[in-house]
Amino acid sequence: MKTKIFGHRGSSGTHPENTMAAFIEAEKVGADGIELDVHYTKDNQLAVIHDDTVDRTTNGIGLVRNHTLRELQQLDVGSWFSGEFSNERVPSLQEVFSWLQDVPHIQLNIELKYVALDYVQFEEQIVQAIEKYNVMEQVIISSFNHYALKKVNELNPNIECAILYMERLYEPWDYAKTVGATSLHPNVLVTEPTLLIGAKEAGFPVRVYTVNDEDKLKKLMSAHCPAIITDYPEKALKIRREIQGE
Repeated sequence: MKTKIFGHRGSSGTHPENTMAAFIEAEKVGADGIELDVHYTKDNQLAVIHDDTVDRTTNGIGLVRNHTLRELQQLDVGSWFSGEFSNERVPSLQEVFSWLQDVPHIQLNIELKYVALDYVQFEEQIVQAIEKYNVMEQVIISSFNHYALKKVNELNPNIECAILYMERLYEPWDYAKTVGATSLHPNVLVTEPTLLIGAKEAGFPVRVYTVNDEDKLKKLMSAHCPAIITDYPEKALKIRREIQGE
């Protein structure tokens, strides 16, 4: 099996992150999947944005949680990257799901940015949206908050969940089972050949984040890593063709 390539926040090395432009570009260049981040808004809607605040990637200021979805979508989320993208807006998760229905070959890795204890009904809304848009087979839920993964698994055990982690965990597949996760998303710095071998034997797909360095991309592909999450999917796909063929 060839290593699958996921665009980190879309093709975020070439387009403003977590925008429809970045997602469309990743699909256009041939990525197998897309990773994105979801926060709760003031009116409890699902917004696709990475940070707790809008300061870094928009022309606004303040916490995402203090903005309604409508207010977020009035912000410019592209000009910080390039004036070419000044019309880009914060997508809702439902908007991405609507697009996903037209690209059934794309997998979507949704990272739950569960950073506040008042994200009431967050997982329920995520699961309901997945079910409503009938994209369960395309979706992977990941999070550093493993309580959130456990809750998703309890709500719908057929949705794939993956633990995000940055530590050197001993046999992480065994731990992942305790929260209902069936795949691993380790940081590239803690990913070694022994992890890939052990995870394969345990039947746990590994998707390594965030891999942009050419030597690391080549090393992981040569080791037949199941999937890589990268800011530069087009570059990663070129390397994959060199190592694993067309």
